[in-house]
Amino acid sequence: MTKTIQREILIPQPREQVWRALTTSTALAEWMYPNDFEPRVGHRFTFRVPPNPKAGFDGIVRCEVLKCDPPSELAFTWVVGEFLNTRVSYRLEPEGAGTRLFFEHSGFEQEQALKGAEYGWTMMHGKLTKVLEAVASKG
Repeated sequence: MTKTIQREILIPQPREQVWRALTTSTALAEWMYPNDFEPRVGHRFTFRVPPNPKAGFDGIVRCEVLKCDPPSELAFTWVVGEFLNTRVSYRLEPEGAGTRLFFEHSGFEQEQALKGAEYGWTMMHGKLTKVLEAVASKG
């Protein structure tokens, strides 16, 4: 049975700003990793993350956009070598003047990979909220 990470985050910025942070390559690089993302279904892209030679990981996460429905839903694969083939999805719902972000990363078969991803997403989503705060403060 596979395992899933699920998070629900309330973000004070409007949904369109959050959507841009999730779907613009330069914004993604600010809170996630360098990438060649494009917001269109079928686009194959990569994230360049710190490699882990001991684990045989070259630092390249291969992805493909599965769903892109602005400004509410985004889903893509998250594949690492031969040992991790998972799916990441975001759903954005308006909440007053802000946004309720629903995040899911599913398909984990190994506990170690799940724990590593939980740690990574905690860090990255923390950066996401800071990037959005900085954008909001610039007006």
